[in-house]
Amino acid sequence: MRRLYIFDTTLRDGEQSLGITLNANEKLEVARQLVKLGVDVIEAGFPASSPGDAEAVNLIAREVKGVSICGLTRAVESDIDCCAQALRGAEYPRIHTGIGVSPVHMEKKLKLAPERVLEVAVAAVKHAKKYVGDVEFYAEDAFRSDRSFLAAVIESAIMAGATVVNIPDTVGYATPFEYEELISYLMHNVRGIEKVVVSVHCHDDLGMSTANSLAGILAGAGQVEGAINGIGERAGNTSLEEVIMAVYTRRNQYGLEMRVNTREIAATSRLVARVTGVPVPAHKAIVGAGAFMHASGIHQDGVLKDRLTYEIIKPEIIGGLRSTISLSARSGRHALRHRLQEMGYQLYEDELERVYQQFLQLADLKKEIFNEDLHALMGMPGGNSNWITLKNIAVATSGVSTATATVSVDIDDTGCMDAACGNGPVDAVFNAIDRLTGLEVRLEDYSLSSVTRGSEALGEATVKLRSGEQGLVVGKGISTDVIEASAKAYVNALNKIKR
Repeated sequence: MRRLYIFDTTLRDGEQSLGITLNANEKLEVARQLVKLGVDVIEAGFPASSPGDAEAVNLIAREVKGVSICGLTRAVESDIDCCAQALRGAEYPRIHTGIGVSPVHMEKKLKLAPERVLEVAVAAVKHAKKYVGDVEFYAEDAFRSDRSFLAAVIESAIMAGATVVNIPDTVGYATPFEYEELISYLMHNVRGIEKVVVSVHCHDDLGMSTANSLAGILAGAGQVEGAINGIGERAGNTSLEEVIMAVYTRRNQYGLEMRVNTREIAATSRLVARVTGVPVPAHKAIVGAGAFMHASGIHQDGVLKDRLTYEIIKPEIIGGLRSTISLSARSGRHALRHRLQEMGYQLYEDELERVYQQFLQLADLKKEIFNEDLHALMGMPGGNSNWITLKNIAVATSGVSTATATVSVDIDDTGCMDAACGNGPVDAVFNAIDRLTGLEVRLEDYSLSSVTRGSEALGEATVKLRSGEQGLVVGKGISTDVIEASAKAYVNALNKIKR
């Protein structure tokens, strides 16, 4: 069977589109989960874009083994030098370099003649080849380029030493028929293309990125690029979980083999949603909360008789659990660990103790603990090395919207308290915390949602704070009290800023 390589760009194309800055440890956590998922290549970042990105790429290169670690560059020598430095320590390093090849990119953005673009492309590949044996070349906006010129650029990149050639539909303009035709054209008109891996990288501007990627694979592409949950520039990248499961469920027709562990898909999706602060829509294919929900009486009747009537994928295949059996305050550490392992979480002893104590606090507030509660619990930050720790909140309201909040915290293990007014209790709490910390931050976004069931449902708060030093960071907090959840999220974000 033909091998299909999975190239994950969640940490590069996915993250750069969100306006947030994931810290190096968050990126490392996602990278380790991607290894569990079984991707072949992790594009860890764009090292030349910032010192933080270079640090994250280097950390992942040193710590994550068993997969190719890739860094993106422009076709600029200094970018390539920076990328090579960041990839030092990688078991299988890959430099991903390239240049725009469509008329609009060459004329308006690059201001270069086609002949010069070809020269720059070749020089970039040759320079990258000095550092690593595995060089991927991307022809940005390939779909809107002149085909004969695109073929010439790809052929020249291969002759210069590229091992992978990436044919992006950068702005999501293609339809599946057209994209399959483009890949097929290149497969038949580029000398030496049989010696390299052809990669497809599609965007979802017209809602066809998954279909276009599959069309490119059918035409001969051996690598697909995308992001978990489909995050990415504008409308997003190809959703890797969609392509993986499309190939998996129709593997006899596609004749492809992957090394992916599909049972890690749900856990990977949840982790990316938690770390990035981008929730997964309920109707999202494969990983949405409603992906395996049957509401119609006719559908329910059919599924009860035979799941194949309305299910083409078993939830267990992607690691989704249907169990509604709950834990309680009487449950011990062993039971908690066993359930978390079933859900895809692995804990060290010190982590288990911290989570267990948080579990007991939650169990005191709720009669039943469901899987959804545990997913939310695993997203709560640890309390071992926090700069600021929330201790107590008291809120008094006056009139329709005016509120006063008194907040006590520990800052560097020193207790302090202050009060502030605000336009509502949450605003008042945030203002009081700002007075206590003295940090200059700006609240960019705030959201609150119910993550579990019943009248005692947990509320999950998400805040996005902008700081001059750290850019945009995401904070999460959960509690049965929405004001407390909001305060925890705000404090979680502040701790990330201070790290």
